[in-house]
Amino acid sequence: MCNHHNPASEQDILRLNRIADSVISGQTPDRADASFLAGFPDLDQLCDAADRIRRHFAGNELDSCSIVNARSGLCSEDCKWCAQASRHHTGCEVYDFVDKEELMRAAEANEKAGIKRLSLVTSGKSVARKDISRFCDMFRSLADKTGLELCASMGLIGQEEMEMLAEAGVSRYHCNMETSSAFFPQLCSTHSPADKRATIKAARQAGLEVCSGGIIGMGETMEQRIDFAYELAELDVVSVPLNILNPIPGTPLADTPLISEDEIIRTGAIFRFILPTQAIRFAGGRLRLSHEAMLRMLRGGVNGALMGDMLTTVSNRIADDKRLFEEAGMEFKSDNP
Repeated sequence: MCNHHNPASEQDILRLNRIADSVISGQTPDRADASFLAGFPDLDQLCDAADRIRRHFAGNELDSCSIVNARSGLCSEDCKWCAQASRHHTGCEVYDFVDKEELMRAAEANEKAGIKRLSLVTSGKSVARKDISRFCDMFRSLADKTGLELCASMGLIGQEEMEMLAEAGVSRYHCNMETSSAFFPQLCSTHSPADKRATIKAARQAGLEVCSGGIIGMGETMEQRIDFAYELAELDVVSVPLNILNPIPGTPLADTPLISEDEIIRTGAIFRFILPTQAIRFAGGRLRLSHEAMLRMLRGGVNGALMGDMLTTVSNRIADDKRLFEEAGMEFKSDNP
């Protein structure tokens, strides 16, 4: 295990445990407490306190999901991190609709592997209603032929489209806020955090749960990450994917310096303090983490994972993941209904 011990004073340890106790009793840490966590010297003790919160609210069950890239490439938006923006020349695969037989094979393989939830993810700002209808047909087949819980990630769509998805068997909508609202305009100019909030509101009004997280390591400060966690808490999302920037050649963030493993581990722990009941899940970019760092995060606040292929980056093999979760003391439920 990495050495994350920088001695903390007795007073600091008491304050850390007091904050964790107050979170467990239902209080949200205030800004001063969050800043204290960001500077707490002993990372292992911080993670252990976050882990106590996770065990209290979520137990040891690992919340698993997988995604299928249902439409790839040719996106009109200018998000600086993304391989699928048509203005970035990254050589990513381009297609309009995933092949339905291929989708069903992927879904059946995921279900057989014990993964709980499957999401269809599309590139682009939004999906036109006629295309939503076609994706709804795919969701109906998935609902009919598998026991997987279904999720959709189809950009900035309205309430009627959300209702179509709900009617087709979708129970959760994914729309990443990506980063703090104050930092977002430095990364994307073609849509805004307000657009994303409107989408999340439309999903809620259609009776869907919401999954929303983002990417760390895009040049933001730890304080901006804390802002981001508070914004997600206010939106009352149920699932928070924590992506780590994987700088992709051809994108404007290609040369962004990588943040350290310790900073990533600390971010995961702080998110657990601010988002105590949510599934905080490993998502894209975790392949750059050492085995020790992933273990420390699973024993330090993280309790979910996006498994299988990750859109444009390759993920760990599911069997390796299951061994990792077991080593961390997490229960992987491999008995879908």
